[in-house]
Amino acid sequence: MRRTNESAAPAAMGRSTLALVLAILISLQGTPHVRSDASDHRYKDGDSVPLYANKVGPFHNPSETYRYFDLPFCVTGHEKDKTEALGEVLNGDRLVSAPYELSFKKEKDSKVVCKRKLTKEQVAQFREAVKKDYYFQMYYDDLPIWGFIGTVDKEGKTDPSEYKYFLYKHIQFDIHYNKDRVIEISARMDPHSVVDLTEDKDVDVEFVYTAKWKETETPFEKRMDKYSQSSSLPHHLEIHWFSIINSCVTVLLLTGFLATILMRVLKNDFMKYAQDEEAADDQEETGWKYIHGDVFRFPKFKSFFSAALGSGTQLFTLTIFIFMLALVGVFYPYNRGALFTALVVIYALTSGIAGYTATSFYIQLEGTNWVRNLLLTGCLFCGPLFLMFCFLNTVAIAYSATAALPFGTIVVIVLIWTLVTSPLLVLGGIAGKNSKTEFQAPVRTTKYPREIPPLPWYRSTIPQMAMAGFLPFSAIYIELYYIFASVWGHRIYTIYSILFIVFIILLIVTAFITVALTYFQLAAEDHEWWWRSFLCGGSTGLFIYGYCLYYYYARSDMSGFMQTSFFFGYMACICYGFFLMLGSVGFRASLLFVRHIYRSIKCE
Repeated sequence: MRRTNESAAPAAMGRSTLALVLAILISLQGTPHVRSDASDHRYKDGDSVPLYANKVGPFHNPSETYRYFDLPFCVTGHEKDKTEALGEVLNGDRLVSAPYELSFKKEKDSKVVCKRKLTKEQVAQFREAVKKDYYFQMYYDDLPIWGFIGTVDKEGKTDPSEYKYFLYKHIQFDIHYNKDRVIEISARMDPHSVVDLTEDKDVDVEFVYTAKWKETETPFEKRMDKYSQSSSLPHHLEIHWFSIINSCVTVLLLTGFLATILMRVLKNDFMKYAQDEEAADDQEETGWKYIHGDVFRFPKFKSFFSAALGSGTQLFTLTIFIFMLALVGVFYPYNRGALFTALVVIYALTSGIAGYTATSFYIQLEGTNWVRNLLLTGCLFCGPLFLMFCFLNTVAIAYSATAALPFGTIVVIVLIWTLVTSPLLVLGGIAGKNSKTEFQAPVRTTKYPREIPPLPWYRSTIPQMAMAGFLPFSAIYIELYYIFASVWGHRIYTIYSILFIVFIILLIVTAFITVALTYFQLAAEDHEWWWRSFLCGGSTGLFIYGYCLYYYYARSDMSGFMQTSFFFGYMACICYGFFLMLGSVGFRASLLFVRHIYRSIKCE
């Protein structure tokens, strides 16, 4: 293919975007694998170490979290909210100073936090929380702490009305240090120090905590390593590599099969068409050569098609940048909010790519109303995402959950969209409009389209999408479980190198299967391949959403209207993004293929 100006502007735009993303990388990473309020994480004996209570919520509903003091825990009156970054707020973090005083290397033996009388209403509130397996999360010197707030006694009882509910009132903190730095902390609930919440009556509670300090030789730089060990266990690694091998075998078999079939069929086609040209020029043509005058006829709804291509290209660029940040170690365990911050900022910075791609392609398709096309590009993905956010944020507000964004955060996001995303989108659109590149078609398009012959049902759009989406999905479905368990559970995913390999395999399989189906479509003399290639390429997103149904009902214990809404709502947006991204990959691959085969034959 001849190189045109079409790729020059995106390359320049990509270099500038890369520079900005690297700046984000540095700001996100900060010091290697640590980040804290304390300036250098070094403390003297007796120094106050920051301890923040984050949130509480049902263990099986990761999106349904509440502020720590929404439950009637001890309040000293000196609690202060911590100012969170944008990503932390999007992640649902709401940190407030905890009532426990854990000074550096200062042991506490059953120190009383407070004594209080729980009213019937507060007892019922705690009992409901215990019934739903509520956990709490804290951060001590930026190290995470978890624990359950209570336990249910079901021993020997089959009737839930006979269960007994107990609230833990004694927390034991075990803290490890290395010289002047905190290395590790864990919280254990004393099973012998509980309060019976079974009956609705006033209860006297004395909340107590213990702090034990122990020296360790683990260096400070490796204190976060233990949180990623679960992903690196031999059993999990074996499954991960099995997933890679399975995907690679799929790719090799598929690419080998397609390459063999397509090369042989195309070779026969080229020889046949060459002999036909030598034997008789007026001989009737058949197969994909027969529709050479229609194959590059521009698709219907070309403004919508160009907008989808632009949005998909932007999401593809966003994904590549996120992988770059992940592979260099920015998203280490419990780097709070780093992923959400990167997603918001990089999406805003890459909007110019969407504007340029959509508008330049729309101009190539001889479109005239490029302003409307640019508006459509800006709203194609953000529009459904905004509507879904409005609905889910309303649900979170009704539940008084931390997932509800504060008004200030919404203003910040709107300002980012207004001052960064929209201007870059417009600049990209103007650059695309002024690129003045022509659509590279190796054959001329006739004035009137040929009629498409009747085709069997399995050659229609829906069956072809099912075929196109199944193979790419089969190459990634094993890894999907670990991703879902991390995003919608409490597991930690850290093996981004394996995930990146799976992503590359996904792209290869999507491109090859779309090319193959495009060839079979053209061989059946169906020249309307533009939209078909995009829909077939993006159909994997529909399979992923189907997997969401399976995961929710068969592999998770999520329940409740809020959690169900958040899971299916945000997964619908994610799968829609996958649809646009992979649809763009499928179309680009098909376009290269179609240009190649029609450039290789002589057409009048």
